[in-house]
Amino acid sequence: MLSLQLAASAQGFDPERLSRLSDAIAADVEAQRIDGAVVIVARGGSIVLHEAIGFAHRESGREMQADDVFISMSLSKQFTNTAVLQRIERGEIAVDTPVVAVIPEFATQDKAGIQIGHLITHTSGLPSVVMAKDLNAADLASVTTVLARTAPIAAPGAQVMYSPILAHGLLAEVVRRLDGGNRRFGRILADDVFEPLGMTDTALGIPDEVRARYVPVVVRDPTPGLFPPGVLESSDRLKPDSDMPGGGATTTALDVFNFAEGWRLGGKRDHARVLSPAMVRFALEDRTGTSPHLLYEYAKALRGWPTVPSHYSYGFWLRGQGVHPMPSAIWRARAPSAGWAPAVIASGSIRPAT
Repeated sequence: MLSLQLAASAQGFDPERLSRLSDAIAADVEAQRIDGAVVIVARGGSIVLHEAIGFAHRESGREMQADDVFISMSLSKQFTNTAVLQRIERGEIAVDTPVVAVIPEFATQDKAGIQIGHLITHTSGLPSVVMAKDLNAADLASVTTVLARTAPIAAPGAQVMYSPILAHGLLAEVVRRLDGGNRRFGRILADDVFEPLGMTDTALGIPDEVRARYVPVVVRDPTPGLFPPGVLESSDRLKPDSDMPGGGATTTALDVFNFAEGWRLGGKRDHARVLSPAMVRFALEDRTGTSPHLLYEYAKALRGWPTVPSHYSYGFWLRGQGVHPMPSAIWRARAPSAGWAPAVIASGSIRPAT
């Protein structure tokens, strides 16, 4: 603890004021707004706070540990985007490559104009959710089959309609086919993204060996929202071989830090590089700007929210500029930087090293 206090002071933090963050989270645990959290605060690559607070499982009394494993929810999309960007950097595809160039069966229902970049930025025109009895969202073959027969509801590039699961499943299938089809996508992520960045406890699906450290999803806030509690809590049923690249990875707070550091440092950690600095800069440019983020249209009537801007890049959902409501916070952004805010695993920002 003393070493972290010294690190905090060295990085310009007031340790007493920094402790207010832990106190606020502990107060939320006490009020049963949440069960627990693992929090990391860092500046310039130096961790100044790394603390486990509250419960991993309140009902059994299991306390949170710093190395506990969480479902990453939509942070999985950024892992998948990184794998796609690697293929772009190798010249195998481009952001304007039609999906049908890699997945020919996707050409039905007037979808030939949908490009790789449209899937990344949620502007493909495909519906956000597809209801199909034969859909297994944790199986890339099933996702590809269902989306191949699905008709778009808007022209490519016309609207930002967030895809919670399926679009990134299709992106993963693109990467898998470019790879030759011999590795499952979870293995590709492990070999090409997680291991080089030092993300030793991150995987697609829930590996058997981390079950004892896995933090089950428990929804404490009954306020109506985008997803019913049962949908979120069903993440616990993922298996070791579940390929759900849009929301089905497991990770730790330290691994999220390592991923963020890789981006902050221009695509590398230590001596391992996953992307070039030029690709990182390209991937952090805002591609959708203030176009309305239609995912949050429900909140305009339900909660009185204003229109939420989309600000998608080819790597992340950017914070943009201004003050915007979010499901888990009020998002204040004074300068463009990469950020994410899935309610279960992380909120943070990445400012590239200068």
